[in-house]
Amino acid sequence: MDGGSGACARPRLTVLSGPSGVGKSSVLAELRRLCPQVFYSVSVTTRQPRPGEVDGEHYHFIDADRFRRMIEAGELLEHAEYAGNLYGSPWAPIQEALDRGVPAILEIELQGARQVRAAMPQAQLVMLMPPSWEELVARLTSRGTEDPAVVSRRLEAARSELAAGGEFDEVVVNSDVHTAARHLLTLVVGSHTGA
Repeated sequence: MDGGSGACARPRLTVLSGPSGVGKSSVLAELRRLCPQVFYSVSVTTRQPRPGEVDGEHYHFIDADRFRRMIEAGELLEHAEYAGNLYGSPWAPIQEALDRGVPAILEIELQGARQVRAAMPQAQLVMLMPPSWEELVARLTSRGTEDPAVVSRRLEAARSELAAGGEFDEVVVNSDVHTAARHLLTLVVGSHTGA
């Protein structure tokens, strides 16, 4: 499956969204292991790095003034405020990857996914879902990196995000990271079926 340099080539943008705590980072890490040729878009954010996060790898951590300048210059494909912080996706690296014939994947929240759908109707939107609401609550509360008020806001946002699942082209349930990543990979590099 991973045999040649073009084995994973498919010039389409896939947007992965889903509530906080659903395992987007873990699934994407496994996807990158399975198919390193896929271009992974690194978002910009005004939030502080979490322990272990690396600037330029997990996010580009910037201040609010720089973020606003990027919006004004039209450098962001989408941008949104989430849990009190700003997040956005730079246009240029995504477009460069697609122009080279490389499939691209972008991990963003619901607001951003809706903006991408408006700006790039040909993009494929994929919702990553938890196996159950109880499992999502357990994942978010066991993190221990945020105060209870932030966790409460994330759970409230998660309810509305999960309710919007019908807006997405595909749904992947993350009950197992490896299985979910393989399913996502088939969507990222698979042929259009028109279904």
